[in-house]
Amino acid sequence: MTDSSGWFQVQGEELIDSPALLVHEERMEENLRRMIAQAGDVGRLRPHIKTHKLPQVLRRHLAHGIRKFKAATIAEAEMCAMAGAPDVLLAYPPVGPRADRLADLAREHPATRFSVVVDDPGVARALSSVAVSRGLELEVLVDIDCGQHRTGIAPGEGAVALYRLLASLPGLRPGGLHVYDGHLHDRDPVERRRRCDEAFAPVARLRDQLLQAGLPVPRVVAGGTPTFPIHAGRPEVECSPGTCVFWDHGYATNLPDLDYLPAVVLLARVISKPSATRLCLDLGHKGVASEMPHPRVLLLEIPEASFVGHNEEHLLVETPRAGEFPIGRVVHGIPWHVCPTVALYSEVVVVKGGRAVDRWEVTARARRIRV
Repeated sequence: MTDSSGWFQVQGEELIDSPALLVHEERMEENLRRMIAQAGDVGRLRPHIKTHKLPQVLRRHLAHGIRKFKAATIAEAEMCAMAGAPDVLLAYPPVGPRADRLADLAREHPATRFSVVVDDPGVARALSSVAVSRGLELEVLVDIDCGQHRTGIAPGEGAVALYRLLASLPGLRPGGLHVYDGHLHDRDPVERRRRCDEAFAPVARLRDQLLQAGLPVPRVVAGGTPTFPIHAGRPEVECSPGTCVFWDHGYATNLPDLDYLPAVVLLARVISKPSATRLCLDLGHKGVASEMPHPRVLLLEIPEASFVGHNEEHLLVETPRAGEFPIGRVVHGIPWHVCPTVALYSEVVVVKGGRAVDRWEVTARARRIRV
C-alpha cells in the first residue's frame, strides 16, 4: 500500500537533481523534542552526531539546551567544536596519528572540552605522552565491552587496572565509563530490556567498585538508539541516541516501540524502463547505503516493489504497476540505514513547509576538515 499522506512531497521538486537527500526540518525538530521528552532532562543526553554530521543540526540541539555530544571521527569532533559544542566525547580509540590530531583539536578549540575512550594500557600510555608534549590534560573514559565484542575491555579486574592507570598517568584524568551495546536490537522491547539490564549489571558493579576504591567516576555514557528508553531510566547514565534525529526504515521496522518520524527522504527518478514490469532508478550504491541485503530503501510510491539489481548508479525494481511510472517520474524513499546514507552526500536539501528552502553542506562526512 502506498503512503497517501504525501508528507514527503516537495513543491518544485522537478528542479531538484537526483539522487538527492532531503531533510524535512519540522519532522527533525519533532524528533528532537521526542528525544528530550524520552530522556526527561537535556542534561541526561549526549547525542551521537554520526547520523547527521551537520553543524546546522547540532546547533538545533544546542538551541534545545543539549550541551554534550558524542562523535566517532576527528572530523565529527571538529565539526562539533566549530558549531559551538562545549563538550565532545570521541568514542573511538585514539590509535596512531589520531591521538596527535585529538590533542591538536583540543589546543585549537580551548572552549570545547574533549574526552576520548581507551580500552588498552598501551594506547593510554601513548596518549599520555602526546598530552604531556602538548601541555594538555585530557579526560579519558574506559571503553567497556558489554557483549558486542567490537571494542572495549570486559568489566572486570582488567578494567579496574586500566582505570587506575588512567588516574596515574600524567596528562590524563579518568572520566568514567563508556558502554556501547550495539548488539542489542531485539524487536521485542521486553526481551531488549531484559538483555540490556543483563549486559549493564556488570558495568554497574564496576562503577561501584571504582567509587569504593576512591576513584572518581564522573559519568557513565551508555547505549544507542535501541536501548535509549532503557538507559533513560538509569539516573547515573548519559544516553547517546543518534539515529532518532533523522530515523530510518530499518529502525522503524525493527523497533516499532520507538516513536520517531522519518525526517530524511531520498529523491530519485525513473531513468529507464527495461521491460513492462521493470523500472530503473538513479539510486545506486552511491546514493543509498548498501551494506545490508535488500530492501535498502522503502520506496514510498511503490512499497510492493521487489529489488532485482543494484549497481553503482542504478537500482532495478520489479512491480506490476510499472506502467504508472513514466521515465522522469520522481520516486521518494526512506533509507533502511540513514547514517551511512548521509555520508554519501556532499549536501542535503532542507525542506520546510513543503518547500525546499536551503542546502546544507554535510561538513563531517569528510575525514579531515582542518586538523
